[in-house]
Amino acid sequence: MINVYSISIVFSITFLITVIELVRKNRLQERYSLLWIIMSIIVLILSSTPKIINTLAEWLDIKNPPSLLFLFGLVYLLIYNLHLTAVISNQSEKITRLAQEIALLKQELDNANK
Repeated sequence: MINVYSISIVFSITFLITVIELVRKNRLQERYSLLWIIMSIIVLILSSTPKIINTLAEWLDIKNPPSLLFLFGLVYLLIYNLHLTAVISNQSEKITRLAQEIALLKQELDNANK
């Protein structure tokens, strides 16, 4: 019987294999893949043991327990998106600084050649 838990298990396994393949082919850095691997394993565990989902949903007063899986995924994606935004901001500042240093070095080189 196909239900949301079995679909989630298949998705988690497929996603985990995809992330590992991306790392293996050097298309994804290990430091970014770690959070995805952890997320896949957590969703796999939660999907394969519906009792945990049902208990958590009951504690949180969620009427449809599989909705907790989607809520968990949404919260994770929001947190991960915030993390990546911080990383991009940091790298953007470094790129700007490097471009300014290169411009200064070019100017010094031009002045030295005159």
